[in-house]
Amino acid sequence: MALRPIDNALSIVPDGLRPKKQAKVSIQPQKKASEISVNDENKAPLPQPIDASSLNDARRFSLYHPGLLLPVLEKVMLVVVKSMKNPRSALCKTSIMAASDIFNAYGEKLLSTDSSAFDQLLLQLLLKASQDKKFVCEEADKSLTAMVNSIAALPLLQKLRGFVNHGNLRVRAKAAVSISNSVYKMGSEEIKEFGSVTLLQMASDLLNDRLPEAREAARSIVLSVYEAFTENEKLDTEEDWQSFCQSNLSMIQAQLMIKVVSSQ
Repeated sequence: MALRPIDNALSIVPDGLRPKKQAKVSIQPQKKASEISVNDENKAPLPQPIDASSLNDARRFSLYHPGLLLPVLEKVMLVVVKSMKNPRSALCKTSIMAASDIFNAYGEKLLSTDSSAFDQLLLQLLLKASQDKKFVCEEADKSLTAMVNSIAALPLLQKLRGFVNHGNLRVRAKAAVSISNSVYKMGSEEIKEFGSVTLLQMASDLLNDRLPEAREAARSIVLSVYEAFTENEKLDTEEDWQSFCQSNLSMIQAQLMIKVVSSQ
C-alpha cells in the first residue's frame, strides 16, 4: 500500500540556511510596593520617621522651665491633642505623658487659656482612657488623676459635667470617676457652692449606667454630698436627708439617693 504524502510535514532546510536562535531576554520581575520602600546599602537613605522629640522638649520645658513655655501654652496643648490622635501607640503615649507634666506644672493656669484647647485635651484623654490598649489606657488614667490633683475642683467640675451624658458609655464612666475624685477632695462649703442638688442629679443619671465603674463613681458622689450635708447637722440626719432629697429631686431620684445612703 502506497503511503500518502503528509502536507504539514516540516520541510528540510539546508544547514547553511537554518535560522539562528534568538537570544533570550531576561525580564526582571517587578518589585512589590513593600519591597520598594525597603532601604538597603545600594539605595539612598530613606527619610527618618516622625519622632516624639518635640513632645519630649515640651515635657522638659514644663518640668524645668515652665515660665518659658507659658506664652505658647495654648499652641503646645493643641500639638499634644494632635499627637494623641496619631495611630502610633508610642507617640500617643508620649503625648499623654506630656499632658500629665503640663497638668502638674500649670494647674489652674490651663483654664485661663483658650477654653477650646483645654476642652479638646480633656476629650482626648477621656477617649484614650476608654481604649482597649492597656498601656495607653493606663497612662490616660494617670493623666486624668494628675488633672484632678492639680486643678481646683469647682472649675474642673464645670468642664466635666458635660460628659455625664456623653454618647460613649466608656467616656461617661471615665468622666464619672474624675467627677467623683474631684468631689471627694472638696469641702462642705465647696460642695454647697457648686450645688448639692446639681451633684445629686448628675449622680442619679449615673446610678443607672450600664458600666459598674460609672455606678460606683455615682455612689461615691452621693456619699460625699451626704457627708457634707451632715457635717454640721445635729438633728436626725436620716430624716433630714430624706426630706432634702424629696424636696429637691424627683421621687425616683430621691429614692435612689436614700437607698445609696441606707445601704452603707
